[in-house]
Amino acid sequence: MEISEIKQKLTLQEVLLHYGLEPKNNMLKCPFHSDKTASLQVNLEKNFYNCHACSKTGDVIQFVQDYEKLSKHEALNKCKTLASSTNIEVQNTNKTIRIPQTANHSAFLTKMFLSFRKGLLCSDPAKDYCHSRALNFDELEVGFNSGQFHHGARKDEKLIQECVEVGLLIPYGTNSRTGGQSYKPFGNKCLVFPLKNQENKIVSFYFRSTLDHKDSRHFYLKNRSGLYPNYPNREAKKLILTESIIDAASLLQLRSTNLELRKYEILACFGTNGLTNELLEIIKQLIELEEIIFCFDMDEAGQKATLKYAKLLQSIHPKVVFYSVQFIDKDVNETLVAYDETTVLDCLEKRKPIDFSSSLTSFSIEKETVPTPLEQPKMTTDLFFQLNDLIEKSGIVGEQDSRLLLFIIASSYKTKHPLHAIVQGSSGSGKTHLISKIADLMPQEDVLRFTRITESSLYNWGEYELVGKLLIIEDLDGLKDEAMFAMRELISNQRLSSSVSIKDKKGNIKAVKKEVRGVFSSLSATTKGEIYEDNMSRSFLLAVDESSEQSRRIIAYQNRRYAGEVSHQSEEKTKHFLQNIIRNLMPYHVINPFATRLELPEEVHKIRRLNEMFQSIVRQITLINQQNRKLTEDGKLITQVEDLKQATEVLFESIVLKVDELDGSLRQFFEKLKAYLSKKAHKENANGSEIDFTQREIRQAFNMSKAQCSRYMNSLIELEYLTSKYAGNLRKIAYRVDYWDDYQKLRQTIKEKILRQIEQL
Repeated sequence: MEISEIKQKLTLQEVLLHYGLEPKNNMLKCPFHSDKTASLQVNLEKNFYNCHACSKTGDVIQFVQDYEKLSKHEALNKCKTLASSTNIEVQNTNKTIRIPQTANHSAFLTKMFLSFRKGLLCSDPAKDYCHSRALNFDELEVGFNSGQFHHGARKDEKLIQECVEVGLLIPYGTNSRTGGQSYKPFGNKCLVFPLKNQENKIVSFYFRSTLDHKDSRHFYLKNRSGLYPNYPNREAKKLILTESIIDAASLLQLRSTNLELRKYEILACFGTNGLTNELLEIIKQLIELEEIIFCFDMDEAGQKATLKYAKLLQSIHPKVVFYSVQFIDKDVNETLVAYDETTVLDCLEKRKPIDFSSSLTSFSIEKETVPTPLEQPKMTTDLFFQLNDLIEKSGIVGEQDSRLLLFIIASSYKTKHPLHAIVQGSSGSGKTHLISKIADLMPQEDVLRFTRITESSLYNWGEYELVGKLLIIEDLDGLKDEAMFAMRELISNQRLSSSVSIKDKKGNIKAVKKEVRGVFSSLSATTKGEIYEDNMSRSFLLAVDESSEQSRRIIAYQNRRYAGEVSHQSEEKTKHFLQNIIRNLMPYHVINPFATRLELPEEVHKIRRLNEMFQSIVRQITLINQQNRKLTEDGKLITQVEDLKQATEVLFESIVLKVDELDGSLRQFFEKLKAYLSKKAHKENANGSEIDFTQREIRQAFNMSKAQCSRYMNSLIELEYLTSKYAGNLRKIAYRVDYWDDYQKLRQTIKEKILRQIEQL
């Protein structure tokens, strides 16, 4: 048993119980010196201890060595014995006790897995993570640990005790609110895969973090046993060994559509050092084996492990042929994500015999066998137009101007100065759908989606839990005043600070300061854009396209999808590709040497706020163009003229909204109304401003509801764009355009002034 395996199987909590030591609030009297007060701090989650008095520190192996005054070798042997025991005896001066176990260990774990399975089906972030890893959770036995299985109505002392015994809960000090025992869920925010014994019963779990922390992604229950996905058929002739459980799951789900793959038994190792004794023992029993196929990672560690384990298994099965699969990407799952199942199966089909004479397995991929995925956009001045095409290929129809600007705003969540957007439109106009589709293009581990935000919920987040996130608020109108105030403070000041009351360890109530950092970007949907735009600084107000042309584009796309002409797989590839573009962005500090030489036109409304927004968009575009931008000696990214041009083109619709006193939806209605009246005036050989019209006429011409039409009319009357009068009788009201502005000309004038300045830089 290797040291890493000992540390996985043997926990510090078990060692402490073995020696009859019971920490309180993660502290106990140090056994390594004469200690009157508890000075030894233990971290049961990380299996680490540290004495603040004598400075003794270490892991489980070091604790055994120090406690029994053993050599390193003797301590390792002692730990092997403890780790191999199913029940660890606990030393006590008066009696011997045992670590308690549940009466029916497997039945309890099965019950918990059903809870985790339900947790996955109820969690959009977990399902999004599965989609991002190309895992079909409908086909696979997989769950999600939200860390809530012991809270609320589910709270039960028997359940908690059983969870502590199997390792699903870890005692974690004292609850500051109730004064009782606090617990930390093991494998929190992780996908859960069951490990099974020979009877096909669940005996342990593997946890895969959905948060992708570099140093903590993989977790196993203590005293790990069992195999994934299960014990193989004893008559198996072909066996596939994968380096990870995710890779095994990726192959496993392909069986439903590929009959050939059903002839293979699949087993997951637990990493490059994870060919356990249990795995070796069952492989020994497969006496009918003809092939063993290694699907390990393509990196050096994976290649070395392939050769090492192939040599080991060859000594057990000398007549078996050993193969290694050459994947195009790093491993099975990444190849499946970047390409498709056909590519994975093709790699499997072209497996090559292992060269046992080599110090490393030899891999060579023929160029003609590598399918070309979505091509990386070249870093040129046309980058954003290429991005716009990719955004369209991901399934976002129309909205050419808005979708690119929203993509840029959403991507700013990785910076210290994130941006925010409010998308305005009438009910049923597709505003929520648009921001949701844009969010799909961001790395899903960084996206938080909210349908509703309660009054005080934003105050209850951890200090840094919202940092580096993209928030999607589907209905900004549903936020009450207190929630809106909190949201406004987070956006404007990037922090929420509140005074709250808690109980200390002695049960006394005291006041503490609680802070929530708000360094995130957000996309929100509303029908009342102008209200929120006035209240929130650094928020871009955009209007969803409600034109008949956009409706025709959407209907055409829907018809093509139902006709099978739209490739869902191609759209998913594009999404993953754009997500990787964002993942690879480095948050450089940007300097704009042209900032003092460019002025926005005087016609712009709220020019100070708009100038800040314009510079922010320039900064974000420079970041996205970072592969083609120069750095200063101290590592700062330098803006180029091309970035200014792109910012002007992309931001143009937002600039118009700042110039215009009509919000987006109202402006669209007014322009449509003027076009209708101009056409009618042409037939009557009159001027458009001389044509009278009624609400009924407009409702029928524009096919809109009475309430919506009335709201637009009243807003235009209030702003003195329309006048009303009684026509014919006192019950009939006719309208006429009183202020016929030239919106298109104004927009063109402003754009030309900005571009003219840029050309002179």
